[in-house]
This record gives sequence, structure tokens and C-alpha cells, in this order.
Amino acid sequence: MTGVRGPGSQGASPRLPSDARDRLRRLWDEHRTDAFPAADTDDPRLQEVALYESWLGGIVEAALASGGRVAAGHRWMLEARREEGNTALWSLAAELGDPVRSYVARLMAIEDLLRTLPADR
Repeated sequence: MTGVRGPGSQGASPRLPSDARDRLRRLWDEHRTDAFPAADTDDPRLQEVALYESWLGGIVEAALASGGRVAAGHRWMLEARREEGNTALWSLAAELGDPVRSYVARLMAIEDLLRTLPADR
């Protein structure tokens, strides 16, 4: 399949047309504009949320840079994460309440979207 380039994308890497990719871009952009919840506290439980966000952010940025494809190594990490489950992270978010709970829910939605993107060649 040949890549599709949008307007003004000369020199950009080919990318696939993808509703999931576009939704991922929108969610990620929205996520990046929100401040980290409870950043003014010293609750050490927030470190787990920050680590998850950092880990996921690297995968998101790489997928977006490759035109909406997920590298094999990242796909493996996403699968391993799925098998481990999000119970501990979700329980932590519930303990911390809103806005942490909604922040983590959005990160989990982003993780789910990553799984729907095609594999990088």
C-alpha cells in the first residue's frame, strides 16, 4: 500500500490513512495540553502515574512519527502490559480520585488505540 501525504507534507514520511491514527493524534494533543494532576502535591503514588505516562508517551510519539504504525518492539511491550493488566494502576487512580482518575482513563484509552494501529514494517 502506498503512503498518503496530506497538504503541506512534502518531505514527510508516508503515512496510512487511519481513523485510529487521527484519533490518537487528537487524544495525545489534548492530553499534552492538560497539566499533570495534583502536580503540587508530594504524594509518591503519583510517581506510578508519571512513569506510565512517560512509558506510553514514547510509544505514542514513535507511532505518530512513523505515520500511525507501531514498531514491533513497542507492540510487544503493549501486549506484555495488556497481559499484566491495569488493575494496580486503575486502583491507584481510584484512590487518588479526580482529576487523576480521568487522566489515567485517557492514558488507558490512548494505550488501547495504539493496539489498533498497524505494525511498522
